Amino acid sequence: MITPRFRMAGALLGAAMLTLTACGSGDSGGGEGDKVALTYRIWDEQQRVGYDKIMAAFEKANPAIDVTIEVLPWDQYWTKLTADAVAGTAPDLFWMNTGQFPEYVTKGVLADLSALKLDTAAYDKNVVESYTHQGKLYGVPKDLGIVGLLYNKDLFERAGVEMPETLTWKADGSGTFLDLARKLTVDEGGKHPGEDGFDPAKVKTYGFASWNHYQTQWMNWVVSNGGKLLDKPFGAYAFNDAASVQALQFGVDLVNKHHVSPPATRTNPPTGKATEMFQAGEVAMFPANNALLPFVAPESTFEIGVAMMPEGPAGRAVNINGLSEAVYAKTEHPDEAMKLAAYLSTREPQKLMADEGFVIPALGGLSQGYVDYWKTKKIDVAPYLKQTEGTTFNLPVTTGFPGFEPKLNQIFNEMYLGKITPQQAADQAVAEGNATIK
Repeated sequence: MITPRFRMAGALLGAAMLTLTACGSGDSGGGEGDKVALTYRIWDEQQRVGYDKIMAAFEKANPAIDVTIEVLPWDQYWTKLTADAVAGTAPDLFWMNTGQFPEYVTKGVLADLSALKLDTAAYDKNVVESYTHQGKLYGVPKDLGIVGLLYNKDLFERAGVEMPETLTWKADGSGTFLDLARKLTVDEGGKHPGEDGFDPAKVKTYGFASWNHYQTQWMNWVVSNGGKLLDKPFGAYAFNDAASVQALQFGVDLVNKHHVSPPATRTNPPTGKATEMFQAGEVAMFPANNALLPFVAPESTFEIGVAMMPEGPAGRAVNINGLSEAVYAKTEHPDEAMKLAAYLSTREPQKLMADEGFVIPALGGLSQGYVDYWKTKKIDVAPYLKQTEGTTFNLPVTTGFPGFEPKLNQIFNEMYLGKITPQQAADQAVAEGNATIK
């Protein structure tokens, strides 16, 4: 999913997890011969449609097991999961994301999946790496969310420009990307940035949306400029080096210097409206995780195109933020839970989710169904997948991120507003983030 932002839930685990009880999660049923009841928790109501079919197929093949799908809204999901884990009553299986994974795996909440003997080489390497700790896998690779560039074909046609196969950027403003963004930015008087009379306070349409969203925005600039987010997995933050700061400056300059992106007063989280501006036709190019498509496409009144992200000085680098399906370490039904986890790792369920357009599956060789589905919606998603052939990176996988994220957003909001410099923001954020690592 495009990550709805990671909320502060992991901080509640802490010392409380040292007293994690073994009372388990599911209902153990009645007497001998009763069915085993498993609970599978997710946060996406749309994907539940696909999982209803998946669980029906699993139950048919395993008549002694009943699976209940529990859907919690994102804003409740992690708080409830943390509370359940502390109480020893977490669901038997549940979705896990990269931001929360270090907290849960280091507190003993997640079961080691070594017994499944998965061929990890068959899955996307980024997703496998995201859920590996001390050489062991703690999540069945489920899907991969890839950052790509959505664009409004109507606005491109109106501006008389086409999306090139390759866009390039450099921190000094050279390259094809910024030039294209200027042509797509127009004020109420019909002027473009750089033209006499252009009024940045009265922009009608912006060429691009540069805003404080780490997954789809500044982290991609950093890596494609040769910067580093972490020094190593489960390591320390390192994005205050020269290359990273230069990339952050570029993202801010798109707003405050080049005026091709909306002001941060309109986009800064948590109240910002960047996505809504793209849907309303006010932004021509919008970096987004492919998982946003089911939410954006139905609401858009224009034809959506998909392009690859711009190449930076270090090449193109895109974030892959995949989910996994975790087994609760204290489940009362470990054999049955592992049996379901094993099934979810196979071709049949992952192909179903791809063919119905829900996700790009983590299991290799199944993505064509996803491409074919979106073709029926007149959207070519192939550029998303093409990017996996180049440089890809994970979100930072280290402890403390759920607690650090609100502070990170606060600091970078100030940076996008121009109140502090990118170097000041990076130095402060790295210091704050490293203080949360255990």
